[in-house]
Amino acid sequence: MSSLPTVQAAGLTVAYRDLGEGPPVLLLHGWPTSSFLWRRVMEPIAARNRVVALDLPGYGESDKPLGAAYDFDFYDAVLDEFTSALGIAQTGLAGHDLGGPIGLYWALHRPGRVTKLALLNTLVYPEFSEAVMQFVAACTTPEVRDQLTAPQGLEAAMRLGLAADSALTGEVVAAVQAPFAGEEARLALAQAGVGVPPEGFEEIARRLPSLDIPVRLIYGAQDRILPDVAQTMARLAGDVPHAKLTELPDCGHFLQEEAPDEVGRLLAEFFA
Repeated sequence: MSSLPTVQAAGLTVAYRDLGEGPPVLLLHGWPTSSFLWRRVMEPIAARNRVVALDLPGYGESDKPLGAAYDFDFYDAVLDEFTSALGIAQTGLAGHDLGGPIGLYWALHRPGRVTKLALLNTLVYPEFSEAVMQFVAACTTPEVRDQLTAPQGLEAAMRLGLAADSALTGEVVAAVQAPFAGEEARLALAQAGVGVPPEGFEEIARRLPSLDIPVRLIYGAQDRILPDVAQTMARLAGDVPHAKLTELPDCGHFLQEEAPDEVGRLLAEFFA
């Protein structure tokens, strides 16, 4: 039984959280999380904006079709129909982890739809780190994949993604594990982790200098999931010179869990 509202988008049921009124802001999570990751960040943004966080297909309470492409075209269609269903013509956009390239690709292909863009601890470029290559291998090797997407594997991923163990509560662990109780859901999660192809990242890298909207870069420096995040953010700042960059030195990959007030404040100021 779903606890979140849902809409139909690209033939799929998509769950989401919706808070506040004003100019819309869309929040995109990555692997293996959901809109739950943004729950405490949404409140400060909602003071002056309508903030919407969706569970991307393959995650959370949204449909998890087995054998779906989970590529950029797939997510483009979902975002087109999702925003249309919610009456959102233009929106601010924030992306974390895989939500970063998914959102960037969508924004670069739809000039005028996205008014402002924030990127948090994400991957952007086709030169993948060794850590990302190992993750791709793990998602596509059946035995390792099953360990990675099992409850213990998901807890380990969250633990790896935090600078301080104390930020990982039982509530967070349970919320990350719950959508993947069944074998098919876990298989879909692995497929969603490796669906976006390198060619899409090459296109993002080529088009980045054309990005003429306000851009905000925020990252936790102690990221063990994307250990090259500082280089990625520095390269982004070079490719998009008007971008404003903030490093949070005491945070890891899941900075929304470790510094929700600070991340919320920074995003609220940016999108207001």
